Amino acid sequence: MSAGDPPAPLPGARLLFSLDPAVSYLNHGSFGAVPVGVQRVQQRLRDEIEANPHKFYTQGMLDRVVHTRRHLAAFLGADPDGSALMPNTTSAISLVLQSVRLEPADEVLLTDHGYGSVAMATRRQCRRLGATARTVALPLGASDAEVTSRVRAALRPGRTKLLIIDQIASATAATFPVRAIAAAAREQEIPVLVDAAHVPGMIPVDVTAIGADFWVGNLHKWAFAPRGTALLAVAPPWRRRIEPLVVSWEQDEGFPLSVEYQGTLDYTPWLAAPTGLFTLRTLGWDAVRAHNAALVGYGQRVVGAALGVAPGDLPQPTDPTTAMRVIPLPAGLATTAPEAVALRLLISDKLATETAVNAWGGRGWLRLSAQVYNRPDEYDRFAERLPPLLAGLQR
Repeated sequence: MSAGDPPAPLPGARLLFSLDPAVSYLNHGSFGAVPVGVQRVQQRLRDEIEANPHKFYTQGMLDRVVHTRRHLAAFLGADPDGSALMPNTTSAISLVLQSVRLEPADEVLLTDHGYGSVAMATRRQCRRLGATARTVALPLGASDAEVTSRVRAALRPGRTKLLIIDQIASATAATFPVRAIAAAAREQEIPVLVDAAHVPGMIPVDVTAIGADFWVGNLHKWAFAPRGTALLAVAPPWRRRIEPLVVSWEQDEGFPLSVEYQGTLDYTPWLAAPTGLFTLRTLGWDAVRAHNAALVGYGQRVVGAALGVAPGDLPQPTDPTTAMRVIPLPAGLATTAPEAVALRLLISDKLATETAVNAWGGRGWLRLSAQVYNRPDEYDRFAERLPPLLAGLQR
């Protein structure tokens, strides 16, 4: 079965990264990969700190953080005065859960596509306060209209105090119509938190236009920032209610500085993040997006064909420009989270290939990513070697 022609590589792009050439790194979506130029900028910042730590932390550091925040917020279409730099999406979601101030009989509505640690944080906060975490099921491959309808029907005005919805789901690579969902929730006066961990750098976004109460995305996945860089955008009515998880010296300044300043936190990932955006723009963001979407589509087709999955059974996101795709694994494989982890580690060890494996909806799913350092032959080689490995597990 032909998988179609893969895209041509972007000239010189692979040389921008320090990834091990002996490993096929098909899992950019989990931890990203930092370009060498960004690594060097961050190291120079570390050197600056160690040359005079007192000066770095007490003379102009906060001004540099604010400048960086404005730069990153502008890239995302967010209000810089209503946004805060955060270590990652997970910490921002815990911050929001604390600030919403749940009470007994309240509930937080999640979807079954949500990230595992987000569900864990939600359930913990609900247990502490006597509230409830409830999940609405969204079929993989459902249309935007069906997703919006199902979410709207699951909302319970007066009881649902927060809806958490992914913009691009990690486990399933599904994309959701967050603008329409936010509008539907707003009609019922229910606040919405958009988990956009995979959005910055993968797809264009206008955070303000989405109209969510809270939006958070990682820049260390697809925007080439060092790990530990995320942006939380908060709508005006909520900004005075945001309380940092840890109180530090900028507490009286309120959001966002009260959240951003955490004493001797390592601020170098944030300050180096604009260099990641510079790298993205230098490559040509439209070219990067087109390349990655075409390559991951090729990878999904060729690996899916090798596993005997019919083209019509390969889930496609409603946004075809995304750079992640999933493939259903043979029945009985990786149907639980521990089994998924074990299979991922086996693939890494035996095939020298990094992928994501998730258990979702009662079956196992292989998730592939594509980035400018990837080549079609990596997916071809993986497609050739994966079926014998899986066949050995089914005996």
